[in-house]
Amino acid sequence: MKTIMVRYKTAEAQADANEALVRAVFAELAAQRPGGLRYASYRLADGAFVHIATVERLDDNPLTALPAFKAFQKDLRARCVEPPVVTEMSPVGAYAADGTAAVGGA
Repeated sequence: MKTIMVRYKTAEAQADANEALVRAVFAELAAQRPGGLRYASYRLADGAFVHIATVERLDDNPLTALPAFKAFQKDLRARCVEPPVVTEMSPVGAYAADGTAAVGGA
């Protein structure tokens, strides 16, 4: 399993459009329900966005095959005032109120 975080900042005028594109990705994920993927996205108060994805294999990421994700990525750099920065992360621990928990590294 690999976890990556992508952070970028959109122009203020582009933030709502970017959010709409991200929401379309989540709608497509809900409809298709691909396996091998955990994905979350956050909009920060300063106009930045953070996406966190955990996939079984980076070379076989079901997210990148989605038409909505391709549409989101198409003009992403043009919407940005700070370009995307990709960071690989290693888990330390996690907790969910539904009782699921994970502790430990890769």
